[in-house]
Amino acid sequence: MHPLLARQLKRYCPQDGDARWDALVVAVDDAYTSFGNDHALVERTLEVMSLELGQRNRQLAEQLDEKQRMMDALSRTNEELLELNRRLNAAQAQLLQSEKMASIGQLAAGVAHEINNPIAYVHSNVNTLAEYLQQLGPLQAAWLSKEALLPPEEQTGLQDLRQAMDYGYIMSDLDGLIAESKDGLTRVKNIVQNLKDFSRVDSGEWEKVDVTDGIKSTLSLVRHELRDRIDVVCEFADLPDIECMLSQLNQVFMNLLVNAAHAIRDKGTITIATGVLEQEVWLRFSDTGQGIPPEILPRIFDAFFTAKPVGVGTGLGLSLAYSIIQRHQGRIDVQSTVGVGTVFTIFLPVRQPDKGPATC
Repeated sequence: MHPLLARQLKRYCPQDGDARWDALVVAVDDAYTSFGNDHALVERTLEVMSLELGQRNRQLAEQLDEKQRMMDALSRTNEELLELNRRLNAAQAQLLQSEKMASIGQLAAGVAHEINNPIAYVHSNVNTLAEYLQQLGPLQAAWLSKEALLPPEEQTGLQDLRQAMDYGYIMSDLDGLIAESKDGLTRVKNIVQNLKDFSRVDSGEWEKVDVTDGIKSTLSLVRHELRDRIDVVCEFADLPDIECMLSQLNQVFMNLLVNAAHAIRDKGTITIATGVLEQEVWLRFSDTGQGIPPEILPRIFDAFFTAKPVGVGTGLGLSLAYSIIQRHQGRIDVQSTVGVGTVFTIFLPVRQPDKGPATC
C-alpha cells in the first residue's frame, strides 16, 4: 500500500481488531498491485507501439525518399531524352544543310566546268580576232592610200558607203570592243575559278592549303550581298599552310560574311584580318552592324536559333559553322556590342592532332 494512503487510513479509520480493516488493507494492496501491473503493462505496450510506429515512420520516410529519387531520376532521364532529341534534330538538320551545301558545291563545280570549256575557246577566238584586226590594219591603210587613184565616181561611191555604215566609228570602236570582251571573259573566268575553289569537290579530304585563298574566293562569291553599301577591308598576314578541309571552311566564311552583311542595315564596313599565334592561325571577321543583344549571345550557336525575321534565316548557319570549327580541333569566339558591331574570331591549328572524317 502506498505509505501516504496507509497513514491517512490509520488516522481516520478504526483499526483495533476489526476484520474489515484487515480485509480493506488487503483489498487496497491488491488494487495497488493490480494497478501497478496494469500501468507497467500499458507502459510496455505504449513503448512497443511507439517503437513500431517509429519503425513504420522510418520505413515510410525511406519509401518516400526512394520514390523521390525515382522521380528525380525519371525527371533527369526525361530531360536527357529531350536534350538527346534536340541534339538529334540539330544533327539531322546540320546533316541536311551540309548535304545541301555539298550538292550546291557539286552543282557549282559542274556548272563551272561546263562554262569553263566554251569560255576557253571564246577567249581564244577573241584573242585571235584581235590579232587578225591588227594584221588587217596595214591592208586597210594601203587600201585607203590607193583610193585617190580610183575614178571620181568610184571614190564618191566608196565615201557614200563608208558614211552610210559609219565606217569611221566602227573602226575606232573595234579596239574598245575587243578590250571590253577580253575584260568580260576574264571576269567570267575568275568567277568560274572562284566557284571551283569554293566548292573544291575534287578535294573532300584533309589537305594543306592557305585559308586566305578560301576567304578570297568566298568573298568574291558574296559580293552581291555587299553591293555598294558595304566596304570590305582585308588585312591579310602571311599564313602557313594548314591542314583543313577548305570546302567546309568556305561554308563557315560564307555564313559569317552573309550574317555580317545582314547585320549592317545601311552603309558599313566588314574587316577581315588574319594572323599567326604560336601553332595556330586566327581569322577575324568584324562588322559595324547593329550587334547582338547580350541576352541572346550565348545561344547564337544553338541549332534553329535565329534572331532574323521569319523566313529569312534557318538558324543553322552558325550552328553548322561551330560544328565545322570543332571538327577542325579549333574554336570560335564572339564579341558583340549593340549599336557598335560584332567580331567573330576563329582559331585553327596548323597541324591536326587527330583527323576526323571529312563529312559534316
